[in-house]
Amino acid sequence: MSTLVLALIAGAVIGLALGALGGGGSVLAVPALIYLLDFTPASATTAALIIVAATSATALYAHARDGNVAWRTGALFAAAGIVPAFLAGASAGHLPAAVLTGAFSVVAAVAALRMLRPAASAPPERVRPGKAAGVGAGLGAVTGFLGVGGGFLAVPALVGVLGLRMKQAVGTSLLVITVNSLAALTARTGAGGDLRWEVIAPFTGAAILGAWDGKRLASKIAGLTLQRVFAFVLLAVAAVMLIDVVV
Repeated sequence: MSTLVLALIAGAVIGLALGALGGGGSVLAVPALIYLLDFTPASATTAALIIVAATSATALYAHARDGNVAWRTGALFAAAGIVPAFLAGASAGHLPAAVLTGAFSVVAAVAALRMLRPAASAPPERVRPGKAAGVGAGLGAVTGFLGVGGGFLAVPALVGVLGLRMKQAVGTSLLVITVNSLAALTARTGAGGDLRWEVIAPFTGAAILGAWDGKRLASKIAGLTLQRVFAFVLLAVAAVMLIDVVV
């Protein structure tokens, strides 16, 4: 199967997951780039940032059009993550491939377990700026270091820490993810690496189109069913990556 076809298929599947689940789908971008498209771990995390930023920005437009983005809250939350995302993005390219792969497998497993055991966060009685800044910084570091959007972390944080409604949290998380991804990409500019745009461009385009189809898929299949299926797939991917590091 040609590289172009693989890129289109992988992008479409990840876009479907993003559109149907509202977060977590981008976690599959890095392993797809490494194991299907022969990217190095460092190049895969950089390419994933490009894919995540473009897909999140497109989805952000749709949510903003529906009035589901808390711009001021999201901007403050994102601001706390800019510097950590920049620093993590700059350091990721200098780490051994095994470290990046191992760290990514752990994050993927955490994402899968969160999906299997979703916990509804109750809105806080009052917002604590220090805690909000800490969570925003942590999310920025994860985004910059591993090239994942972090929607599976951002949404519950925006609900539980900042008290947003679920629909607002999903839309606002896209603003946070877009800003963090762009900050990390800025840090990696000029760092070199095997950025094959003939793969990244169709991958990104297919992911964006797939996200729209994912929304329609979510209306036909129970969200909990989709989430569980995706979580088991993600657990399998995390296990394969961890075995690859150990062996």
